[in-house]
Amino acid sequence: MATLKDVAELAGVSVKTVSNVVNGYSFVKPENERKVREALAATGYKPNVGARNLRRGRTGFIALMVPELSIPYFGELAGGVITAAHAHDWSVLIEQTQGLRDPEVSTLASLGPHMVDGAIISPEALHTEDYTQNPTDVPMVLLGEHVLDAPIDHVGIDNVQAARIAVHHLISIGRKRIAVIGQNPTRGTAAQRLAGYHSALTDAGLPSPSDYIAPATRYHHRDGAEAMARLLTLPEPPDAVFCFNDMLAHGAVRAAAERGYHVPQDIAVAGFDNTEHSAYSLPSLTTIAPDKAALAKAAVQLLHERANGDPSPVQDVQIPFTLEVRESTAG
Repeated sequence: MATLKDVAELAGVSVKTVSNVVNGYSFVKPENERKVREALAATGYKPNVGARNLRRGRTGFIALMVPELSIPYFGELAGGVITAAHAHDWSVLIEQTQGLRDPEVSTLASLGPHMVDGAIISPEALHTEDYTQNPTDVPMVLLGEHVLDAPIDHVGIDNVQAARIAVHHLISIGRKRIAVIGQNPTRGTAAQRLAGYHSALTDAGLPSPSDYIAPATRYHHRDGAEAMARLLTLPEPPDAVFCFNDMLAHGAVRAAAERGYHVPQDIAVAGFDNTEHSAYSLPSLTTIAPDKAALAKAAVQLLHERANGDPSPVQDVQIPFTLEVRESTAG
């Protein structure tokens, strides 16, 4: 295995110069850098990342806490975090909590500088006191819509406004009996999206009957299908449904079709997250599309700054989103 000394001898420079190039320092003369890079390629030298991190006082790892990787949104988000983390020479340790408070608390309590350089957390049930009573010594970024009244950086989108836009779209295509699927008192996402739903209906002077607000224990296909089935048994079924994630929406579309309803002719359906499947389902799904790549990149960059001692005040970074209008509302 090639060493720094081997590279230095081949390039005709000092070992220190080779080390400076490998570590990305900018004060190496261009000609020397060229020689070193050619020698690195010729020898196949690979830096010892573990030893380098140890010298820097780093572990080389960050943690990512998400509810469920089986939900495509979180799988896609995790991929974005891994890509962004690699740009900073970090590997990512992923823990899933099923969106339950106890696993979220235990994961939070397990974090320490001996394990990771920082953590990105996307909780569903964590309370503010869980964070303040279990302080960790590593930098942390809160990801998503869950709200903690604590001094922690946050990256997310305006969920209230996003939900409002989705429901306004359903109103714009002439729907007046608009239901929601996904109400859940333990999920911060649900509270914000429900607020946006109510706001849009109030703006349009439309009612929001309590039986049009369908709960969902989890945000899986089955939950969406079961909720839609109940909505369609109402004396006056809805003519549109806004679902709090795409999996709920796909389940809802399936349940409607099984009962002889056509989407969107009889009932329009909109989702949230713009997972890849949503563009290829039949019908393709109208959905709120957060910029997941930008969200992951912003979270990792913010964590990197904190891990390197940035003392600036706590930040709340808002990531853009769009409404992707597809066949489930446009025909």
